[in-house]
Amino acid sequence: MGVGSPGRSAISIGLTVVCLIWGSTWLAIKMGLTSVPPLFAASLRFFISSAILLLLIVLQEEKFPRRKEFWLLSLVISFNNFSVPYSLIYLGQANVPTGLSSILFATYPFWVASFSHMRLSDERMTFAKGVGMVLGFAGIVVIFSNEVNLPGAHSFVGMGAILLAAALQAYALVILKKHGKPYSPVTLNFSAMSMGAVTLLVASIGAEDIASAKFETAAISSLLYLATFGTVVTFVTYFWLVKHVQAVLLSLTAFVTPIIAIIIGSYALQERLATEVLLGASMVLTGILFANAPGIKRLLLPARSAS
Repeated sequence: MGVGSPGRSAISIGLTVVCLIWGSTWLAIKMGLTSVPPLFAASLRFFISSAILLLLIVLQEEKFPRRKEFWLLSLVISFNNFSVPYSLIYLGQANVPTGLSSILFATYPFWVASFSHMRLSDERMTFAKGVGMVLGFAGIVVIFSNEVNLPGAHSFVGMGAILLAAALQAYALVILKKHGKPYSPVTLNFSAMSMGAVTLLVASIGAEDIASAKFETAAISSLLYLATFGTVVTFVTYFWLVKHVQAVLLSLTAFVTPIIAIIIGSYALQERLATEVLLGASMVLTGILFANAPGIKRLLLPARSAS
């Protein structure tokens, strides 16, 4: 690592936080947001998150960059990471079983690897990365093998929507990696997220019955958890990690979060983990280790002192 880079422990903690919290958000959405239309819930989530981020900006006395490149990057991130992908994911999940949705979105690392190879000169695709990603994806398929039902003809639009969402978020990650280093994760998140919140609200007004929303205790608690931890903590950490970790390694969190979601769900429902979950999880972790052996080695082993 270069001068000024964070320590290995900080990066490891950051990756762990992102995986654990995003793994828990699936249960939070399932348990708490059934009484609120999905796009409306997503827009409220981002409005609350934006308010928290704005408070942090004021307390830290941060300044918004005046450069037009910052606002253009914010617009690109908002479009590709928040507003359009969330709309597509909710559209897809309305017509596609959860297991198949998880498998389709697990193509995210492949999209990141492809865009990184084209746009990031220091993150070219390698044989080890390819094999590791294939093994990790195969693990996700094994995990959800019992939940996948062959969709009807009407579901192919939903499947395409989820694949497109994964591709757009992958492109956002690579663009952030390429152009986001000069900017604070807090200010960049606020600008992109607030734009996304407005876009999702407009989409919700046009497509959903907002009047049907019922803000029960579970819905409010879930919304606050998703806004604070599932959005503010994770995205600020994620945007910070982009500056210090290869995009492909960061994208492989998409393989880990479904495993954590299943473990948390099984614990909450007091269900025994199925054999295919344990086998698939082993395949995923092996694939991640294989794809990122050099980077993980540098992360975990102490640096050699100059002789």
